[in-house]
Amino acid sequence: MIPVVLLTGFLGSGKTTLLNHLLSSARGTRIGVIVNDFGQVNVDAMAVAGQVDSMISLGDGCLCCVADTSDIDEMLGKLAGAKLDVIVIEASGLADPQSMVRKLLASTDTRVRYGGLVTVLDAVEFAGTHDQHPELAKALKIADLLVLNKTDRVESITDLVGLVRTHNGEAPIVPVTHGRVDPELLFDRAPELPVARQLTFDDLTDHSDHAHAVYDTVTFTSAEPMHPVLLMDFMDNRPAGLYRIKGFVYFAVPGHTDRFGIHTVGNYLRFHRSPWPRGTRPETQLVLIGKDIDPATADWLEACQQTGPVEVDDMLWVTRYLDSVDALHEPAQQGPQPDEDQA
Repeated sequence: MIPVVLLTGFLGSGKTTLLNHLLSSARGTRIGVIVNDFGQVNVDAMAVAGQVDSMISLGDGCLCCVADTSDIDEMLGKLAGAKLDVIVIEASGLADPQSMVRKLLASTDTRVRYGGLVTVLDAVEFAGTHDQHPELAKALKIADLLVLNKTDRVESITDLVGLVRTHNGEAPIVPVTHGRVDPELLFDRAPELPVARQLTFDDLTDHSDHAHAVYDTVTFTSAEPMHPVLLMDFMDNRPAGLYRIKGFVYFAVPGHTDRFGIHTVGNYLRFHRSPWPRGTRPETQLVLIGKDIDPATADWLEACQQTGPVEVDDMLWVTRYLDSVDALHEPAQQGPQPDEDQA
C-alpha cells in the first residue's frame, strides 16, 4: 500500500520549500504530489525525475472542503495507478487538517493508506500567528510530526518549543532550516541498487550516504518472538527524540504468525501483515531513527521479547492498528475490541 503523507502549515511556513527538498533528495523514490494552494505553483521545481503525471494541482478550492471522500479517492486513484512509492499532499495554508485527516482515513482505495500528519511551523512568525489565529492550534494537537522551520533566523527556540508543547506534548519536534527535513523521517527512499536485485535488511539500514548522518539510527533484530503487550507499551512510551520506526515484527501468536510490518511517523502508528518471504526465517527487524536516542533503546526492545505464555487476546493491542485491508474487522474505537481477525 502507498503511504499518503499530509503536509500542513500556515501560509509562508515553508511547506513548498520542504516539499521541493523532499523531491530533490529522494533519489529513485517515486513520489506523487497533490498540491492544494490558492497561488501559483512552480511545477517544474516539483517535477520528479522519471515520473509522468505524478502531480495533481488543485488551485480552485480547498481540499478540506471537497464534498465527500470520493473526490479525494479520485485524485489518489490517479496517482496510485502510477505505481508510486509515496504520495505527499501539500495542503493549503488555510486548510483544516482535521477534516483532511478524516477524509484520508475514510478512503476506500485499498492501494493507499494514511501515512501521518506533518505540520510545518515558522520559527520567526509562529508566536504572532498563533495569537492572531488561535484556531491553528488544532493542527498542532493532532500532528504526528512537527517541523520547526527557519530556526536559523531566531536566536533561541526554547520558548517557542515550550509554546508548542502546550498544545502537543508528545509529537517529535524537528528543528530545520530551509525545509531540509530528511526524507527517511517520513518515508523509505529507494536505495541506489542494480536492477532486479532483492533488498536485504542491510540495504535498508545503511544510511552512511544520507543527509541525515546527524541523526541517530538504532537497529534491532531478534529471532525470538516479541510480546505484543510489552511491545505496545514501548510504542506508547517511546524514547524522546525518536522520530520514526520501520521494519517487521515477529509475534508467533496462534492466528497471527504472519509478518507484521510496522510504520511510524512521530505519533502515527500502523501495522500491516503479510506472509514471510519464501526461504526466510521469521524474525523481528526494526530500524529506529531520531536524534539523541537513548542508547538503552535496544535493551528496552529486547525486554519486549516473549519470556512466558502469551494469550491470543494480547494481540488486540496490535490488531487495532492494522491497515483495514489486512484485518477482517477493525475496531472503530480506541482500546481492545472483540477480535475477528483469527483467520
